[in-house]
Amino acid sequence: MTVHQAPLGLRAYFSSFIAFFLVVFSFSIFLNHIQNQVATIDNKDNQNNTLVNIQEQSPNQAPFVDSQDQSPFLVDVDVTQLKNKNENQDQTEFVDKDDERNELKERVISIGGDNGSISHGGEEKDKCDWSVGRWVYDNVTRPLYSGPQCMFMHDEVACDKYGRKDIRYQHWRWQPNGCDLPRFDANIFLEKIRGKRMVFVGDSLNRNQWVSMVCLVESVVPEGQKTRTFNGSLMSFKVLSHNVSIDFYWSPLLVESNCDNPIIHRVSSRIMRAYKIESHAKNWMDADIIVFNSYLWWKKPGMKMKVLYGTFEDGDAVLEEVEMFEGFEVALKSWSQWLERNLNNTDKRMFFVSLSPTHVWGQEWGAAPDATCYSETKPIHKEGYRSDGSDYGMMHAAERVIENLKPKGVNVQIVNITQLSEYRKDGHPSIYRRQYVNLTQAQLANPKSYSDCTHWCLPGVPDVWNEFLYAYITSS
Repeated sequence: MTVHQAPLGLRAYFSSFIAFFLVVFSFSIFLNHIQNQVATIDNKDNQNNTLVNIQEQSPNQAPFVDSQDQSPFLVDVDVTQLKNKNENQDQTEFVDKDDERNELKERVISIGGDNGSISHGGEEKDKCDWSVGRWVYDNVTRPLYSGPQCMFMHDEVACDKYGRKDIRYQHWRWQPNGCDLPRFDANIFLEKIRGKRMVFVGDSLNRNQWVSMVCLVESVVPEGQKTRTFNGSLMSFKVLSHNVSIDFYWSPLLVESNCDNPIIHRVSSRIMRAYKIESHAKNWMDADIIVFNSYLWWKKPGMKMKVLYGTFEDGDAVLEEVEMFEGFEVALKSWSQWLERNLNNTDKRMFFVSLSPTHVWGQEWGAAPDATCYSETKPIHKEGYRSDGSDYGMMHAAERVIENLKPKGVNVQIVNITQLSEYRKDGHPSIYRRQYVNLTQAQLANPKSYSDCTHWCLPGVPDVWNEFLYAYITSS
């Protein structure tokens, strides 16, 4: 039998074609397998992306509503950690919206300086400068107490008692920029200072703040558990149930002076004793918390201060007349040296309250040249407003003295209440207070002439000063 074979060249070509076909077929099967694997991976990624996209729908600038203000403002929120957390969750789990919202709030980044920090649950939060912010009208959570119902209200600041009909001044809440100032809670505060003595040392503005503190606290104290006593320059409010004493000590120049009588102190020629503070200090050196102030009595226009060095008894008395600012520096030096000698390296909490501004020149906020705080009913809303009458140089001098005390083991914290008080031209008693001297007919005909534009109505601005103190004291 004759077998016909294909020519050698054709046979080789046919074998090559079969081999190529087998390779292509195998590659096709392999490619299809790879595509299936990719599709599976893509499906899983899509599920993951679903979770990620839920997070990305919340913008980096998220609205946060202050529960007291009910007006939204924007705060910076970091959602990076939320993404990472949710990407590691089960792929079919969706983020609970309430939990997400709570986590966003917890990651608010506070903006501010070194004026203080608040700790929640033992965790140190970013510091926030409470002194920078705005006044928000709030007739829901303000005032913090009733003026007429405060048993220990002073007549010089009881504005509604003395006929002030507009009470909007009581309904403004201070809102710092980028954070919240803790609301004063009298029960928490009393528990924090249980068994302690707190003393306000200074002038009538410090007494104004003391009255505010007493009214903030006394409303939660049952009858029979609170007392108030007067003993010369010392006023004392006691909460018997907590063994707490909140006192005020009259010392307008910090050092000894001819202005130290708490009743009769309106002297036209002021004399201070340099480096003599012991007779005052013995009344507050045992306190656990001391709140100092000194400013107003150094601002009498045209007046100079007489500084007495030495004593007449020792025959080395020298009387020197100086400008008021120089006298203030001498008083600060005397005060700081006493603290260094007697209260260094102690666990006492000491504060120095910054200047409290006045509002006696209406042209500074755009009113008539002869206008004062009289009949003013709204705050100043111009950001950064400062009165020309506020001597910030004096406060810088106090800051320098206090800063120099730190290396010597004396820690005094400045309570910066100046800027927030600058805005409140509406917050003064004006004519609505007890008048301790009879008014003339000319004064009665011109209420602006006897308006008190220095002190503050209560409830009112000093309540915020005490919220600062409350936050400092309860957060440590």
